[in-house]
Amino acid sequence: MKSYTVQEINEILQGIIVGNTSEKITAPEQLEMASATEISFIGNKKYEKFWATSKACVAVVNEDIAIEPGENRAFIKVKNADLAMSQVLELFAPPAPLFSVDIHPTAVIDLTATISNGARIGAGCYIGPNVVLADNTTIYPNVTILDDSTVGKNTVIWSGTVIRERCHIGNDCIIHPNATIGADGFGFRPDPQRGLVKIPQIGNVIIGNNVEIGANTCVDRGKFSSTILGDGCKIDNLVQIGHNSKLGRFCIMAGNSGLAGSVTLGNGVIIGGSASIKDHTTIGDGAIVGAGSGVTGDIPAGKTMLGYPAVEARDALKQWAILKRLVNESKK
Repeated sequence: MKSYTVQEINEILQGIIVGNTSEKITAPEQLEMASATEISFIGNKKYEKFWATSKACVAVVNEDIAIEPGENRAFIKVKNADLAMSQVLELFAPPAPLFSVDIHPTAVIDLTATISNGARIGAGCYIGPNVVLADNTTIYPNVTILDDSTVGKNTVIWSGTVIRERCHIGNDCIIHPNATIGADGFGFRPDPQRGLVKIPQIGNVIIGNNVEIGANTCVDRGKFSSTILGDGCKIDNLVQIGHNSKLGRFCIMAGNSGLAGSVTLGNGVIIGGSASIKDHTTIGDGAIVGAGSGVTGDIPAGKTMLGYPAVEARDALKQWAILKRLVNESKK
């Protein structure tokens, strides 16, 4: 079992220790559930009240904390407790699932595929014609990568994922279980004789570097050219990204949110959970769309939007306040 003193952990965090503890730290845990040998964190002053009843011996805290650690307990003060705690979690992270051999004998790999140095391929995978896996890629069991696709260096693809033909994934990406990259976009047109006619989707998906895509998320291929996710985007579970959408760098999409076709997100856009974005909409750099909102038109850079249809957050809050007052008055 791994264990560290508070001083050893602070060598990594480079914070300021307040108080002291003789306990060896054996694991991280949330405040309410921590035992006497575990470390927790306080990332917001509103959680200070939980420290008195917590059993944690150490907490990583922001510099503005207003309480004292107490007897045989310590704080490590840092500028950003959330970021610092990510370093603590790395210390205690268990190893990834092991590969007994780099390429499992049950994996099916086309003779024209290129498997670079250090690549690992698990049981039951299919690697199609002309696929290129760059150095140190990790492909867990039962992944399918179809013709002419490429996967960059150090990228990890978890079980059940399907990467369809001609799609390209960058370096240092993580794709979680059962994601689908490059499925056909949702394109149909009514015809009096044939009913709904399928429109061929002949494009692909291009994913940048350091992108993370959550479990069961779908990124559709473009109808003509590419659906694009820029460097550093973080996509949650159960997200839908429609055909020919383009995401800038460092965008965030929370669970159950969705982009219709040909949506453009600037850099650093944040889409809250269950928000939906209409097709052919452009959202400017740094804009925020609140959870459950429905965007039906373009959003300028830096705006925060709420509601359905989405309006500026302050206007939405005013509308809700007025509606609440009218409802309450109608009950009198």
